[in-house]
Amino acid sequence: MPSAPGVRLDAPVEVGDVVLPNRLYRAPLLECAGNAPDAVETLVADLEPAAESGAGLVCQGATIVRAEGGCAAPGMTRVHDPDFVADLERLTDAVHSHGGKIALQLEHGGLRSMETWHHGYRRANPDLRQLAVSEPPLPLRALDRAGFLSYDAHVLTTDEVYDLAADFGRSAAYAVDAGYDLIHVAGANMGIVHQFLSPFYNRRDDEFGDGARFLELVREEIRDRAGDVPVLTKVPAETEAPPFVRRRLSAADSVRLCRRLDAAGYDGLVPVSGSVFWDMSIVRGEFPARSWRDGRFRRGYAAAFGSRWRAALVALANWVESRRYGFDPAWNADLCRRVRERVDVPVFCEGGIRDRGTVDDLLGDACDAVGMARPFYAEPRLPARLLRESESGGEDGVDSGTSVACENCNNCVVPQAAGEPGVCRTPSVLRRVGERRLAGEYDWPSESTGIDTDGDGESDA
Repeated sequence: MPSAPGVRLDAPVEVGDVVLPNRLYRAPLLECAGNAPDAVETLVADLEPAAESGAGLVCQGATIVRAEGGCAAPGMTRVHDPDFVADLERLTDAVHSHGGKIALQLEHGGLRSMETWHHGYRRANPDLRQLAVSEPPLPLRALDRAGFLSYDAHVLTTDEVYDLAADFGRSAAYAVDAGYDLIHVAGANMGIVHQFLSPFYNRRDDEFGDGARFLELVREEIRDRAGDVPVLTKVPAETEAPPFVRRRLSAADSVRLCRRLDAAGYDGLVPVSGSVFWDMSIVRGEFPARSWRDGRFRRGYAAAFGSRWRAALVALANWVESRRYGFDPAWNADLCRRVRERVDVPVFCEGGIRDRGTVDDLLGDACDAVGMARPFYAEPRLPARLLRESESGGEDGVDSGTSVACENCNNCVVPQAAGEPGVCRTPSVLRRVGERRLAGEYDWPSESTGIDTDGDGESDA
């Protein structure tokens, strides 16, 4: 897509035949709603504030397309049941009532699932086996022998790969019936789609040895079952993998994948750089010392990792990773820029974007829309601050100095392994958010802002 400097954050953008009213989106997060009786209420409480405060697109975090297995973390929601998904119309209606659009992210964890790493879950579900693209790679088998992971992997046959793609298509169809505007395929972060794409995981000798073929099949299934709903996918580059990993996706590989997926009918692409392992390359920033030391979570950590001493070893590994993967502002921008130069569909950029000035620099250059994730744990109504025009701003009235409250400390993330919800727990951040709330910075009087909330290209003032 050609460069278009000066693209405004409040300008609409087309994704397939859906028009997003602006270019700011809430990126997928773990909402920890599960499928409990109050799951829909939890999702509405988590997601509606982003739309209510002006986000053009709200992405519901990774949901699992099968009834058993495949959850990468506690609290993930399953979307295999049409009756449950139909009830999510209450969520889509809530988002639409504020002029926003909503996407559902579809996922299966494969080798990254809880049946691999969560000791308590394995004990409660002894018959569950991980779905695998190929036999687990040697480094993962070594962790299995050491007792930190547990593999009893079932390598998918060719027919079973087709069945899995059909499950993605079925869940997409349920979502469209419930009012979701877009489908977002979780193609990175070491889920099973990533495992198909990655030469580290994929050593198949059938048609799916070409990893992109699975994503092409998923697109075909969604089109056949859900119609013309626009589909996005994350596309990984494994540039942050440790040096001993020889088989990996380079940035050039990721660009080639994006070009192929553009040709296959994907309507938007989210290029992301990371590793071949589930590590802090995904959530770069500080070591979350506060959460590891919090006595409220110790029992949950011990249940998840097998014992307190195993939990301590995981914490040590987390500290080591934090030394390698410190916070890097807008860490996917260069990859997004390379992709955007070679494809004809919108490119979405997320990862380490923390202020309005960076957002404005990225739009029309590295990407067509900008997303944030962890900052929403602290500021559910963050868009109101980022989209608001200010008398103290530049020529266009925008305050380019507006930044998020998030300190990239990751204290919101680690307790999720113990089944805790994703919320900000850092006092300095919460204090700052409270002050901003009292000052009215999260108020969003859309009728007086001039923001186009319905995507028709006209101001709604």
